[in-house]
Amino acid sequence: MHISEPMASRQSRQDEMLLNLQQDSFAYFVHKTNPANGLVLDKSHPDWPASIAAVGLALAAYPVGVERGFMTREEAVKRTLTVLKFFASAPHGPERDATGYKGFYYHFLDMNTGRRVWNCELSSVDTAFLIAGMLIALAYYKHDTEEEAEIRRLADELYRRVDWQWMQNGEAAVSHGWKPEKGFLRYRWTGYDEALIIYLLGLGSPTHPLSDESYAAWTSTYKWKKIYDIEFLYAGPLFIHQLSHAWIDFRGIQDSFMRARGSDYFANSRCATLVQQRYAARNPLEFKHYNEYCWGITSSDGPGPVTRQVDGILRVFYDYIGRGAPYGPDDGTLAPWAVVASLPFAPDIVLPTIENYERMNLREAQEYGYKATFNPTFPVEPHHEFGWVSPYHFGLNQGPIVMMIENYRSGLPWSLMRQCPYLVTGLRRAGFHGGWLEG
Repeated sequence: MHISEPMASRQSRQDEMLLNLQQDSFAYFVHKTNPANGLVLDKSHPDWPASIAAVGLALAAYPVGVERGFMTREEAVKRTLTVLKFFASAPHGPERDATGYKGFYYHFLDMNTGRRVWNCELSSVDTAFLIAGMLIALAYYKHDTEEEAEIRRLADELYRRVDWQWMQNGEAAVSHGWKPEKGFLRYRWTGYDEALIIYLLGLGSPTHPLSDESYAAWTSTYKWKKIYDIEFLYAGPLFIHQLSHAWIDFRGIQDSFMRARGSDYFANSRCATLVQQRYAARNPLEFKHYNEYCWGITSSDGPGPVTRQVDGILRVFYDYIGRGAPYGPDDGTLAPWAVVASLPFAPDIVLPTIENYERMNLREAQEYGYKATFNPTFPVEPHHEFGWVSPYHFGLNQGPIVMMIENYRSGLPWSLMRQCPYLVTGLRRAGFHGGWLEG
């Protein structure tokens, strides 16, 4: 663990390690984007569609790339303007093969035509991530040029187009989505989850804002738990404690729920990260490789669905599923990206884990940083210490790596979103006070 290494030398080595990982992960958006429309592949699978969430993450990653020297500002402006023009002019209406409707967009789009695929839903949360990327672009591209002025105009226009009220469908909590064939999905965003950003962007809208009771309806379904002597707002998959936080700086700002418990959402994500590490160290299900330097359980790809006898134990392995800790489901699948995305919350435990992943050569033969997921418990032939390894990279994984490394090192994504008046309005309507909101 480089115990005797001088502090300055270790800091320099860690900075280089993070920069290399960030650049490798950023390369996904460089190579997996259609230059004609700016759409980004959901995952690195041949003939796969785009994900609108991945597009939003790309928009947020481009300013990081500019500041870190991964991409020129001219290239970032070109890519950003291309995708904003696409969404501004794409087919928008109730038709089954449109790109969006009521300011929302379909979860998955054809990489070339930009139209709906797989009979997927107009996704409220994925639209929120897409719009958040546009708002980062609105804040970043401030130069007095025709192109950057057009970015600002289109980003603002597309945010104002979203009809958040419509997605409430007559109730307080926001719907997961809508399909032209069947209407609104029956599920709503309740319980602590990645939808925090939906409510804050929706409450801040100057055109079609969420109703006053929406946020209280959401927080009323929270579950506060005590696990391993740590009290926090619980959600099992690690990504829930990260995705909204990649955009929004929750340090020192509190809504009524967090004020009543003397915490904030940033501190809460630290608690969730600590619980994940402690779960792996305890390793109650005796999975291979789990320890204090090898953890990270989240919604992810996996080796299943299949049941196998492994070392005398009947194991159930899952495909893509919302894995969580400590209550599961857990099948021994680890997601290194989910550890990196917790870097701002808990660098004291995340940095040693990243260093361990470096020693494990988790970037070996990978184009875009770490393997998305691996499962050392799952038997493969010929035997490999990583067991099953996902053959794909996902845009939804790569973006948080780029953003959260940058939030840890410079705070750039957070600082850009703090400049967004719509977000500030949304936070205040949700009852947030303190910290940078008082500045």
